[in-house]
Amino acid sequence: MSEKKIKEMQTEVDQYIGQFKEGYFSPLAMLARMTEELGELAREVNHYYGEKPKKSTEQERTVEEEMGDLLFVLICFANSLNIDLEEAFTRVMQKFNERDHNRWTRKEETKEEQQ
Repeated sequence: MSEKKIKEMQTEVDQYIGQFKEGYFSPLAMLARMTEELGELAREVNHYYGEKPKKSTEQERTVEEEMGDLLFVLICFANSLNIDLEEAFTRVMQKFNERDHNRWTRKEETKEEQQ
C-alpha cells in the first residue's frame, strides 16, 4: 500500500461521502459515532491484551481494523467542521514540544547520536 498524507485521506473521505445525498452527519451524531468506534477499539484491546477473552460466538476483528474505523470517523468529523487535520496535528505537536519538553525522562543518547 502506498503512504497517504492526512490531507489526501481527508480528500478521499470527502469524495466518498460526497457520493451520497445524506452527506456528513451532524457534529453530535459524529461524536456519537466516534464514541461507538472508540468503544469497539477498547473491546478489541481488552480481548487481545486484557483479561476478557473473546466469546466463541463473537466476530473476529482486529485492533488495526478498529483503529481504521476510528480514523475514518475522525476524518469525517474533521471534514464536516472544515478542520485541516495536518494543521491541527502541527499545532498540537508544537504545543507538546514547547509545554512538555522537560516533562518526561528522556532516553540516554548513544555516542553516535551525540556526534
